[in-house]
Amino acid sequence: MNELEDIEAWYRAQCDGDWEHSWGVKIGTLDNPGWSLEVNLVGTSLEEASFEPLEHCIGKDSNPDDEDWYVCKVENKVFKGFGGPHRLKTILQKFLEWQKNNG
Repeated sequence: MNELEDIEAWYRAQCDGDWEHSWGVKIGTLDNPGWSLEVNLVGTSLEEASFEPLEHCIGKDSNPDDEDWYVCKVENKVFKGFGGPHRLKTILQKFLEWQKNNG
């Protein structure tokens, strides 16, 4: 799986001359440090799909301040993923796996 190519393909498939003007995909960084991913689902085949929230944390006392963690959820028709500095690929994989199973 090439996550970057796959998210590019998913994004391109949503672009219909309208969707991309109001919605989209945002990849950012966190200050703890880490990554964030937001994918607006409005107008996509995933808009009404259910998503079971995911939480993963490994480290001393399962402290989210440690680097090996991620959280993925859907809120208000937006897929939101957050994770440590080495978890961007994982967050993208979780979105893409869900999209593949529900898109």
